[in-house]
Amino acid sequence: MPEGRMMVILIISILLTAGYVTLMLLYRRGWAMQPSFTSGGLLEPQTKVSIIIPARNEEHNIATCVRSALQQNYPPHLLEVIVVDDHSTDNTAAIVDAFSDVRVKCIRLAEHIVQDDKIVAFKKLGLSIGIAQSKGELIVTTDADCFAGPDWIKNIVTLYEQQHPVMIVAPVDFTADGSLVQTFQSIDFMSMQGITAAAHKLNMGNMSNGANLAFSKEAYLHVDGYKGIDHLASGDDYLLMMKLKQKFPTGIAYLKSQGAIVHTAPQPDWAGFLQQRIRWASKSGKYDDKTLTSVLLMVYIFNFSFLVLLIAGFANSRYWLLAAAMVLVKTAAELVYLFPVARFFNKQRQLRYYLFLQSLHILYIIAAGFLGFFGVYRWKGRKVK
Repeated sequence: MPEGRMMVILIISILLTAGYVTLMLLYRRGWAMQPSFTSGGLLEPQTKVSIIIPARNEEHNIATCVRSALQQNYPPHLLEVIVVDDHSTDNTAAIVDAFSDVRVKCIRLAEHIVQDDKIVAFKKLGLSIGIAQSKGELIVTTDADCFAGPDWIKNIVTLYEQQHPVMIVAPVDFTADGSLVQTFQSIDFMSMQGITAAAHKLNMGNMSNGANLAFSKEAYLHVDGYKGIDHLASGDDYLLMMKLKQKFPTGIAYLKSQGAIVHTAPQPDWAGFLQQRIRWASKSGKYDDKTLTSVLLMVYIFNFSFLVLLIAGFANSRYWLLAAAMVLVKTAAELVYLFPVARFFNKQRQLRYYLFLQSLHILYIIAAGFLGFFGVYRWKGRKVK
């Protein structure tokens, strides 16, 4: 390959690497700037809270989820739990019905659907029905395979009553059993959670996760809920957040509190992991957030460059040396960002495997990013396009 062409590739690679390193340093700064929050000042909360839990075939998880919601350090008369059963073929609904607590309600989505309705976004529909039947001023959403500590709701409400945001984005943590597939997911998801907090503080794009999300019912109704985004199967969290941000530009808050962390298990295998990430990637670019879109595009191009260098290396092995050097720089920059995030989630030990997982990380970003835009995925037994 001509030396001139190699010089061009070298310069492009250096610029991409420099941009990526700068991004990681910015994320570290944003994470440090995001203030930690405690709920110690809330003595007599006044906010009625409705926890909405969409569920589909979750008989192994739903009892733990509902139980953790009921065991909150929060006045019982100010809390209700609504599970929306999305056509489960197992005992999910029966398990919810078995709870004797009057604060628990199970809604069967099938009873609210006309047979000829063409529905794409079952989760958004379930959430909207649950919210419509809720009595709370503050809506908190989580997933049926999640559980939280006893101060979860207290932390959310304290921030809500002190700062009055229309939406609160809160942290989610992946548990892990020590296997390679779950450790990889745990680290990757922890990184995304840190970026969510950092990007919010730096105004570098907004992200959220429906497993731990709170919003004012009044604001939700003001933007007509999920209307206008219900043609997309995914994005109940992110797309609603962007609707709220359009109407309330300063109304989104991030809750950096260990007491507010919601925990959930990662996917059990690589196939499930890839399907999940394709689903998440499918909502990218579906709303007008130019900053976030630009960042995601730069990150994708940077990771895709490794594939280009790998292929080019068969013609000239010096490209493999360049790729190896970029991997080392990438790893170092990410670890600088990740160390304080890992302390927050108490996952410092997992970072020992970080360098060895880089090849998997690059491959999955390339595959999930591509398939998220152009492919289909399966989720909860449904094929989604």
